[in-house]
Amino acid sequence: MANAPELLQFAMVEFYQKIFFEGRVAEKYKQLLRLRLSLAHGCRSCNLQNTAGLKSIGYDQEHIDAIEGDRSIFEPAERAVLEFGDEMLLTNPAGQNDRDLYAKLRAQFDDAQICELGVVAGFIGGMAKMAFVLDLVEKEQTCPFVAAA
Repeated sequence: MANAPELLQFAMVEFYQKIFFEGRVAEKYKQLLRLRLSLAHGCRSCNLQNTAGLKSIGYDQEHIDAIEGDRSIFEPAERAVLEFGDEMLLTNPAGQNDRDLYAKLRAQFDDAQICELGVVAGFIGGMAKMAFVLDLVEKEQTCPFVAAA
């Protein structure tokens, strides 16, 4: 991104920081969503940064481990966000906000907040895909986005 600093400024400061750290939805839900996506997508730097971000707002390692495991430790709003994240994964092309998931989300968030969660997840997924295609990040061993042999 050094060759296009204005794009980096727009994407990460003018857009991402405003929607991620401000907006309608509490940051803790966005932090959970972000780590859910990065764990599945396999970006090493994202996982390190997102794990630290989640810990900085009070989550512990047990919660982090439960993101891809038994989610009963989480409150209903957190579980709904994580399930929404499952649907938004780049590796889930059939993902959808079906009636059951929408009911879980709607019990915790209004429609504008659900839309905001979608924008956050869409941006994160799109930036991850770009970073993988342009080989800008180190991939975890579990990363499903590796170059074809």
